[in-house]
Amino acid sequence: MDLAAFLEHSVYFLALINPASKIFVLATLDPPLAWRALRTVTIRSTCVAFLILCVLTLAGNVILQKVFHVELYSLKAAGGIILFLVGLSAVQQGRFYDKASFSMSDISVVPLAAPLIAGPGTITAAISLAASIGIARTLPALTMALLVNLLLMLMAHKIGRALERINATGPLIRITGLIVASVSAQMVFTGVADWLRQLSASGGATP
Repeated sequence: MDLAAFLEHSVYFLALINPASKIFVLATLDPPLAWRALRTVTIRSTCVAFLILCVLTLAGNVILQKVFHVELYSLKAAGGIILFLVGLSAVQQGRFYDKASFSMSDISVVPLAAPLIAGPGTITAAISLAASIGIARTLPALTMALLVNLLLMLMAHKIGRALERINATGPLIRITGLIVASVSAQMVFTGVADWLRQLSASGGATP
């Protein structure tokens, strides 16, 4: 795999995984997690998310088209819209998700693994990239992004304290939300463009 393409796809996945949302959740838990519990939650959530994303990378396109008869451009548009709403919420409210809507008894699977790591944007990107550049090039980039996110989650307490000292948590979340919203908007535009190309190729008949 070309190194530049690998890094580009890894950064793209990392932007969609959005480590800031995980850091915010982990750094603001009350009571805070001890180091051993933080490590357990972080590793478990990453493994569950990796399993979900691997399955969808390998079989997502087949499931969508053969079982549900959904084209990739529809997935891109729908995933982009959902992700845009998440980014918009972060820009407006300074948070990605309301922690009150989740059970905090065990956060490793919900909300961390899904929907915070294996969320609509990451799932859409995994399926779309697997279809366009191949599974063999998608999985390594996805794995690298998950590993970087894992390391950042392990440092959530330190990062959270550092951001609090300089009052940067709110601005960082809003900036990250703007990036997420921009990426999701591009995802929607790409889906619409793919639909128009297919519509034109089919002579104007609805696929």
